[in-house]
Amino acid sequence: MEPVDDWRAAITEAGELTGPIAAGIVDEHGDRGQRAVEAVGEGRVKQYRDFTVVVGHEDEYVVEDGECDCADATYNLDPEDPSERCWHAIAVDVAEAIDAVDHHDMWYSEVREFL
Repeated sequence: MEPVDDWRAAITEAGELTGPIAAGIVDEHGDRGQRAVEAVGEGRVKQYRDFTVVVGHEDEYVVEDGECDCADATYNLDPEDPSERCWHAIAVDVAEAIDAVDHHDMWYSEVREFL
């Protein structure tokens, strides 16, 4: 199984997450890519009326306009390099591309009150 070089184009064409496409994501993003693929496969990308949220193992992370509020995005990524993304933002890209976002017709701010 040879990974694809341009996973974004391949996923758009295929409309699904295949093994070679997942390998391409991991090749490009390493551990962040692996975690993103796992999150999508486990249905942990959720769209509310106000935000897209990725459910992590310890918290939920808001991804808005490709930007995430996690510590990795805030402290570890080079803001000058758009290819550096946290796994939450990558997961949103993948889930949106294959229509695997779990939609909720409610405001996240209301849900967050119960957590």
